[in-house]
Amino acid sequence: MHLLSGIVVVSFGLYLIGLAAVIVAAPAVADRFLNAFASSARTHYTEQALRLLVGGATINFAGAMWFEDAFRLFGWLVIVSTIGLLLIPWQWHHRFASRVMPPMIERKWLLAVGSSALGAFVLYAASRTVIQ
Repeated sequence: MHLLSGIVVVSFGLYLIGLAAVIVAAPAVADRFLNAFASSARTHYTEQALRLLVGGATINFAGAMWFEDAFRLFGWLVIVSTIGLLLIPWQWHHRFASRVMPPMIERKWLLAVGSSALGAFVLYAASRTVIQ
């Protein structure tokens, strides 16, 4: 279970860096991807399942990471916010995303910077397992 959690956490870090790379290299593809969030019940529930997976894996793997308490808190924040999103109709999430995503997409370079920074931080924190 611990190894699987580590794989999920490292995959999450790589995903964030990959998202940043797509934003820079293929902005139109990134726009389509970002606009798809909460666009249907299926995408909403898929997103929530992935968030629960990442949150749970982060909590489980936090003890093996640098900044253990911060990552344990991060995992719980992901889980609690995901539960909140699961308790509301997916259409509400879609309406929220419809308002929030256009300004974010206009400034997607900020998303690329933040995504790459968080991804690098996650990978660095997970490297504690390899270094020790």
